[in-house]
Amino acid sequence: MSKPVIGVTTSARSGWRIFPLVALNIWLAGGRAVRWGAGRPADISKVDGIVIGGGDDISPDLYGGELVTSARLDPARDALERRLVGEARAAGKPVLGICRGAQMLNVALGGTLDQDAYATHQTSRRYRTILPRKTVKVLPKTRLVDLAGPEEMKVNALHSQAVQRLGEGLRVAARDTGGMIQAVEAVHDPFALGVQWHPEHLFYARRQRALFRALVTAAQAKLDHRNQIDAVEGEAA
Repeated sequence: MSKPVIGVTTSARSGWRIFPLVALNIWLAGGRAVRWGAGRPADISKVDGIVIGGGDDISPDLYGGELVTSARLDPARDALERRLVGEARAAGKPVLGICRGAQMLNVALGGTLDQDAYATHQTSRRYRTILPRKTVKVLPKTRLVDLAGPEEMKVNALHSQAVQRLGEGLRVAARDTGGMIQAVEAVHDPFALGVQWHPEHLFYARRQRALFRALVTAAQAKLDHRNQIDAVEGEAA
């Protein structure tokens, strides 16, 4: 049986070093990764699922927000990823969003972002390291709690923006200790999960590998014409 193929979007600035980590996690989960980015061919029909990766901020033009001076934008990447999320959802293919990718999943489904999230959530601790320092609380009765367990987890968090108003069909799956949204997930098929942290750097942690395994499991279920969420929950059980 061939491995599910996962398209992975990356930043033009940091993709060269991030893609190998994401590809490793996908390989460990039983899939095969191909790299996408602005200016590269990106055809949703050629893959079985997608990862929207981290990096640049998302332009507020996409959701009617206001630009903050610290924002680092890539409009071409915004357009590519917004299209891919829409096409993946329309084609019934699973999505995993990482940091910026979680935000893009939300925006592409009609949600908004808080561009200065740490000003809004002043009791949320901000860390600028890939080391797992931030405490995240996984919410009960979510798919994420089935995948990663109910215990608090330590994650890395490099973001300045965060999900504000939820996109269509999404629910909150985790928050930090200050109440800031740290994960969102689709309520119904096809499978979609967005996390504000960078699980690709935490491949040594079973709970983080489970996120990539869920994506690959959902992609295989799509290939087999099975319900993706049932397949993911069945494996997590």
